[in-house]
Formats: sequence, structure tokens, C-alpha cells
Amino acid sequence: MDLSRYDNSHYATGAGIVRRSVWYLVNALVFDSWWMPVSGPKRWLLRLFGARIGRGVIIKPRVNIKYPWNLAIGDHTWIGEQVWIESLVRIDIGANVCISQGAYLLTGNHDYTDETFDLVTKPISVQDSVWIGAFVIVCPGVTVRRAGVLSVRCVVSADTEEAWIYKGSPAVKVRPRHIRTVSSPAAAPPAGSRSARQAGP
Repeated sequence: MDLSRYDNSHYATGAGIVRRSVWYLVNALVFDSWWMPVSGPKRWLLRLFGARIGRGVIIKPRVNIKYPWNLAIGDHTWIGEQVWIESLVRIDIGANVCISQGAYLLTGNHDYTDETFDLVTKPISVQDSVWIGAFVIVCPGVTVRRAGVLSVRCVVSADTEEAWIYKGSPAVKVRPRHIRTVSSPAAAPPAGSRSARQAGP
């Protein structure tokens, strides 16, 4: 390789130098730090910088987000501590997703067959109800399909199937995921009510 000839001028960040510089400071001070434990201001800031953020999104401390204008997160999704969201290009995260601590979502890579080691970027999609375990790596171009589970430290470099559990490096599917349906407490009569007493032993 001849890294002196490396040139990524073909890559467009989606924002000018001023916006990127301001975001760099906000990310370092608010997101990739310990001092802001609450999620409300983080959701507001991400929307301010162009991200699409749903209701009830939880963002833990020490989360590193590359470019928020390339990010969408659905309702009631959790982003754990020290997650790295490398949104060089689009990353779509669905609703009710749990991304555990230390996970990496990587959209950037390099062409190791090219003498100049060119930058290669591909988007990532994480569909609804997925659990990405601690220290998992999701590689560029991957779609993690609905209700899938990626076990601790697995490396995912190809699209997954819906509602399957994966483990290992490279990740392989090991068994289907079955989700129990929990009855709503509102469906039961209040304790001590006449209907509750009649239904008792």
C-alpha cells in the first residue's frame, strides 16, 4: 500500500466544517462523557443536529456518535454505555431496540485490495425489537432483521434472519427467538373488588 496517496475526497460528510466542528464539541462534552446522565437533553440536541429521534429513547453516558444527521432511532430504543455509532452514512435503528454497552455500529471500511486503501462506506439497518449484545460489532452494509438477537462479542458481517439468535465471530445463527406475550395488568380485576373475590378460590 501507498498511504501517502490516500484520498477520500469522494466522500461527502453531509455537513460543512462549522457544523461538524460544533457537533464534535457537543459530542465530546455531552454524549461521550459521564456528566450528562439524563436522556432528554440528548434527544433534543440530536434532533437539533438533524437526527430523527423517536419518543422515549434512552441514551446512556459515553456514547460516541459520528454524524447525527445520518442517524434515525425509533421509539423506546435504548443505547447503552460506550456504544459507538459510526454514522459516516445512514444508520437506521428501529423501535424497541436494545443496543448494549460497548457495541460498535460501523459504516466505514477500507478497500485492502486497492493500493491507496480507499474509504468504503455502506449503511446499516437495525429493525424493530432487536437486541444487540455487549461488545458486538455490526459491519458496514448489514441489516439486522426484526426481533433478532446478537450475542455478546459476536461479529456480524452479513444480513441476519428475522427472530433468530446469533453468536460467534463470524456470527452464525444458533436457534430461533421466541418472545412470550405478557398479559396487560389492566385486564385483571382490581384486588379486593367483587369480581376479583368471585373469581377467587
